[in-house]
Amino acid sequence: MIHSYQFKNFYSFAEETEVPFALNRQAPDSDLIFDSPSGARLSKLMAVIGPNASGKTNALKPLAFLRWFVAYSFVSPEEELPIRTHFFIEDGNSEFKIDFEIEGQRYRYVLVINSQRVEHESLHHKTSKFFSFVFRRNWSETDSTYEISQQNFGFTASEAEKVHQNASLLATAAQYDVPLANRLVSYFKGFRSNVVDSGRMHRKVEDLFQITKFYHDRPALWSQMTEILGNLDLGLASLDIESHSILDKNSGNEKESKIPFGVHRKGNYEVKLPLWFESSGTQAAYVLIHLILPALEQGGVVIVDEMEADLHPHMITAILELFIDPEHNPHNAQMIFTSHAHEVLEVLEKDQILFVEKDPDGFSEAWLLGDMKGIRRDDNLYAKYRAGAYGAVPDLAI
Repeated sequence: MIHSYQFKNFYSFAEETEVPFALNRQAPDSDLIFDSPSGARLSKLMAVIGPNASGKTNALKPLAFLRWFVAYSFVSPEEELPIRTHFFIEDGNSEFKIDFEIEGQRYRYVLVINSQRVEHESLHHKTSKFFSFVFRRNWSETDSTYEISQQNFGFTASEAEKVHQNASLLATAAQYDVPLANRLVSYFKGFRSNVVDSGRMHRKVEDLFQITKFYHDRPALWSQMTEILGNLDLGLASLDIESHSILDKNSGNEKESKIPFGVHRKGNYEVKLPLWFESSGTQAAYVLIHLILPALEQGGVVIVDEMEADLHPHMITAILELFIDPEHNPHNAQMIFTSHAHEVLEVLEKDQILFVEKDPDGFSEAWLLGDMKGIRRDDNLYAKYRAGAYGAVPDLAI
């Protein structure tokens, strides 16, 4: 469960920016929020809204980057890190901080990094009102090495000193089966996202094969997915998976693959179409739901760029309702997403809306609608945003 994350000098954001999921006690009870095991009040949803090229996707990239870095950075020791700082800032370091909770335990992870190496990495555990460090790792320019200190982390000093400059100590410790590292790495691996370094991942036919294999191995999720798609008025009677032999372009050999089909019926007549012949909206829903259902089943975090891509706004509302409804979301999974479908403002509260705008000098800034003065909970947020009352709308000179 995320309480908040912060970042600085990352892509279009130069100043420190915070994305808060934690709410104060004045926020009224609703199915949009929940109480965590530690007693914090957290949002289930966060919408990032603003004009084109304002930096919305860049506001999601810190979470996608931290997922990769904490879970997988140990595998590429010779490569530069995929860090993109703001192009008008000479300081090459980017800074990240994420506060999160696992099984009622609060943690804070802090990272200062550039494309060449980690400058600072630390993990902190909240044991009282304050956070106590679990480990600290600081680069020493004088010695060209790391100064590392630990408190009951369980990673031997000799092993910690071998961690590569462009790898996470936390990720590497998990390779040595350090119990706490394993738990935290597993948590970050549970982040599900369609965001990569270059932005939103674009759908390919090959993705449908992989996702169908995912569904085939998880019959319960397949059943849920077909029910959801059936309720979205996509013209499908059902979906089916069939095994077919196809030619592998790389090896030239045939291999068995799981093929998804949309089933259409008219009276006693039935037609099956491979899913890639179905509409873009049907394919988009099929792909998006495979990110969402595991989080709803187990708990976790979902990061979605351009939620409206190929989807009707009513479909987006239906997907948000999956997170809002406690029966569909018993483990309080969270989702942060960008969207130009401003109808989401009619579903969310002011505490779940982050506006992003870029100034004339090319710097992005973000602010929570709930932090603006004079915003009432009974305001028509959709109408006021469309009227320009909150900013973060295109300034069209046409």
